[in-house]
Amino acid sequence: MQHVHIDSIKASPAYQRLITSRRRFSFTLTALMIITYYGFILFVALAPQVLAHPLYAGATTSIGIVVGVGIILIAVGMTGWYVLRANRTLDPSMSALLASAGKETH
Repeated sequence: MQHVHIDSIKASPAYQRLITSRRRFSFTLTALMIITYYGFILFVALAPQVLAHPLYAGATTSIGIVVGVGIILIAVGMTGWYVLRANRTLDPSMSALLASAGKETH
């Protein structure tokens, strides 16, 4: 009985749209993060002298440190973006699908 319930939810067009939307969003975030990380690595490989410059005269912190911290903040921000979208859109949609499927089987 449980297997039939799961199969009916998976066959639902609303479920398929939800999964497609989630997959597209997660792949987009993954691509953005890959571009960010590999872009930084390429920058380190091709222009290390730029990253080695101090922020200002007499500073001990270089531009590279600031860019590295920025990359970490971008990763945290993207994680937060995913969590917000999941909490506000994806999870409520899935809950609505499960509730409607539960009503159909009873």
